[in-house]
Amino acid sequence: MEVILLERVAKLGQMGEVVRVKDGFARNFLLPSGKALRATKENKTRFETMKAQLETRNLELKTEAAKVGEKLNGTEVVLVRQAGETGQLYGSVSTRDIAEALTAAGFSVARHQIVLNHPIKTIGLHDVPVTLHPEVEVTVRANVARSPEEAARQSRGEDLTVVRDDEDEDEAEYLEEAPAEAGDEAEAEQA
Repeated sequence: MEVILLERVAKLGQMGEVVRVKDGFARNFLLPSGKALRATKENKTRFETMKAQLETRNLELKTEAAKVGEKLNGTEVVLVRQAGETGQLYGSVSTRDIAEALTAAGFSVARHQIVLNHPIKTIGLHDVPVTLHPEVEVTVRANVARSPEEAARQSRGEDLTVVRDDEDEDEAEYLEEAPAEAGDEAEAEQA
């Protein structure tokens, strides 16, 4: 089916272009969401009359998105999740979780605006793209940790995915102290 795009659609085309898409994509997404019109003679003339209005509306939305994007870019949200010793989460962090965290931080972001190619399944710092407008994309940082304290340590640059064995550290401290004590005992016996 051929459609006329009423706004820029990623990986498809710019506003005003006539593109050929699969029938289901047009009927189920483009037409109901108001992103396109069927490419008929009547709709082509209708688009030409609406073109100036659509361009001004698109420009307004783009400038609004750019303003919000300046504030949102680089924002870090902390997501506390349960995880194993190796840093593997027992669940995953999805777009909904990130959208809720950004909303709690004072930004109005819908979950469909967050671009995750795959769910986040490990603790750590993850850069997540957010598409505020088809032409405006910013990056936020998701800080996934087991506790707020670990999140603060991660923010400072500490890697929490490395398993620290506290027993080895205790043993190393004992071995450092043991030779000194043995030397003290040997001196006491000689005296």
